Amino acid sequence: MSKKLLVIGYVWPEPTTTAAGSRMQQLLEAFLELGYQITFASTASKTGYSLDLEAMGISETFIQLNHSSFDEFIQQLMPNVVLFDRFMVEEQFGWRVAEHAPKALRVLNTEDLHALRKSREEAHKKDQLFRIEDWKNNPTTLRETASIYRCDLTLMISSYEMEILQQKLDIPPELLLHIPFMVDIKEICSKNFPPFDARNGFISIGNGKHAPNADSLKVLKKEIWPRIRLHLPEAEIQIFGAYLPQQINEMHDPQTGFYIKGWVENATIAFQKAKILLAPLQFGAGIKGKLLDGMRTGTPSVTTTIGAEGMHAGLAWNGTIADDWDAFAHAAVELHQNKKSWEGAQQNGNALLQQLYNRQSVQSSLGKRLEHLIVNLDTHRSKNFIGKLLQHQTMSSTKYMAKWIEEKNKEK
Repeated sequence: MSKKLLVIGYVWPEPTTTAAGSRMQQLLEAFLELGYQITFASTASKTGYSLDLEAMGISETFIQLNHSSFDEFIQQLMPNVVLFDRFMVEEQFGWRVAEHAPKALRVLNTEDLHALRKSREEAHKKDQLFRIEDWKNNPTTLRETASIYRCDLTLMISSYEMEILQQKLDIPPELLLHIPFMVDIKEICSKNFPPFDARNGFISIGNGKHAPNADSLKVLKKEIWPRIRLHLPEAEIQIFGAYLPQQINEMHDPQTGFYIKGWVENATIAFQKAKILLAPLQFGAGIKGKLLDGMRTGTPSVTTTIGAEGMHAGLAWNGTIADDWDAFAHAAVELHQNKKSWEGAQQNGNALLQQLYNRQSVQSSLGKRLEHLIVNLDTHRSKNFIGKLLQHQTMSSTKYMAKWIEEKNKEK
């Protein structure tokens, strides 16, 4: 049987600028290794950072929103699996897939729970303590949850988000699959990381369009860096990231060792020059690609509880987790000065990679679940009553018929 995958992307993946882009690249590579013929489609425009999918052997197609041309396109393609990249894409195209390719397995890729990130950001802006009830009552949570139920499987990148969906919203575990970032462990083990004495200074990295990143850089500049410089007056930090806003670029201050560098093509080299990665994230969701890159390059990190959330399963962290800025700065200084502590943190990172992010193990889990669902799709869907309920036309038809009649009456 042929194995055809259609990926409908919210954007064209940019692995050199965003963690979401790296995540999508990893998923595409996993599906290729699982033997799938892939078509990637999107309504978005490409940028200079967009991944060359055709070079990977993946077909590229531009599609239109709210247009019947998609119906003809998917009928001709007849995929076995359709992957929606983010719930907004499922809202736009899910009903068309269900209608015109009903036998295709519908898979949702979340990247992170948008409503969780937004709820935390709103609480942070109001200087309020975030409560899980804020997330449960967020309107976007309803949309995301509905999308999860309408799909046959949802890929979750964070173990914490897996937990709250099941414990707080009672989502059946058979609708979810934990697929974190994937790392080639053999490749990592074969590399000799630059040692402690060959590195110097600090690094921070993140896409400037992502609100948690911009906020963390402001905290780094205002609260943490002055504390670090009190103890390390010659220390320097390099700030990398695409799409950095003007307010971040204006933080560039060589006199205090605070360098705004912008986008870097090869982040691995930048990581391996630095001793410590700093990521003082105050809100967000999912798991953080920058922190995984720290482990992957043998670079210990100092981050917050939010930063490390869903990433270490209770195992020792690749450095230090601190939410108080004095403690955060103290930990950064300690790791920068203490070779033994630094090497211990690096070993913790290696252990996390092997136990939680082993590509072969994660990819195998994905392949087995897909095969099981494809073979047992009718039985699986019969158990998802809420999903069938949400697919039923009467869920919205009476509402929009009433609105249409109201507008027609206005014309009279």
